[in-house]
Amino acid sequence: YVADCYDSIAVFLSIHIILRFKTMMIKRNVPAVDKYWDTLLEILWPRFEFILELNTQSIRTTDPQKLGALDTRPHYVTRRYAEFSSAIVSINETYPNEKAHHLLAQLQVEVENFVLRMAAEFSSRREQLIFLINNYDMMLGVLMERATDDSKEVESFQQLLGARTQEFIEEILSAPFGGMIAFVKEAEGLLERGQVERLKAEEGRAVTLVRGFAGSWKQSVEGLSQDVMRSFTNFKNGTGIIQGALTQLIQYYHRFHKVLAQPPFKTLAARSELINIHHLMVEVKKHKPNF
Repeated sequence: YVADCYDSIAVFLSIHIILRFKTMMIKRNVPAVDKYWDTLLEILWPRFEFILELNTQSIRTTDPQKLGALDTRPHYVTRRYAEFSSAIVSINETYPNEKAHHLLAQLQVEVENFVLRMAAEFSSRREQLIFLINNYDMMLGVLMERATDDSKEVESFQQLLGARTQEFIEEILSAPFGGMIAFVKEAEGLLERGQVERLKAEEGRAVTLVRGFAGSWKQSVEGLSQDVMRSFTNFKNGTGIIQGALTQLIQYYHRFHKVLAQPPFKTLAARSELINIHHLMVEVKKHKPNF
């Protein structure tokens, strides 16, 4: 049966049942069947390794263009991986085995590369990030249902999700608020280098940014919120991204306030048109999730 079996979970369960029986026999001081258990493990472990290596090879050689139409929702291949990996991880927690961890780590590397290859099929960076976030979030959600929070797999996908989410936040803020963000970064750089005189030439730009933000920020925030909720399959993840984006926006606008408080801009009449930070924070709270 084992020689023709391709059910790696069944094989791994059999291994762990044997490990439980071995532990039971040791507790009962029955060494007579030790050789029998060891023989079974010698048959099962190579088959488990072989099946996982086939899975790893299959993911490594998969061509995204042969998988049909692609959209930004979680892909069925990543869902299958997440369910398979979480099953192996949860079984392996009882009798942790480094060999199993190593095989899963190899599979995970190939799945991460596969997701990146799939994302590369999208033409815009924004769509690529949405695809990556949706897939990382789905895999993390499935893994966390069965694996512990400190497992290597969970930790890895948390880091990937966090990095891509932060990049996406910067991406969605750049369209409506990119001018202000660029101005803040440039001005802070000049101030750090003591080149205050060069900021005087930016007064007209600063006035335009102040009035532009005051006139359109509410509509931009609402549009940003709706766009994010349409893009992500996980409602909780979407609301978290909105909160992250709006928190980042408040931080940029606070830095904008500080830049305009510097001597070159201190006397600008347009400073009176700046939106109060507290008022901005009150508006942001309206988008806070209720769970």
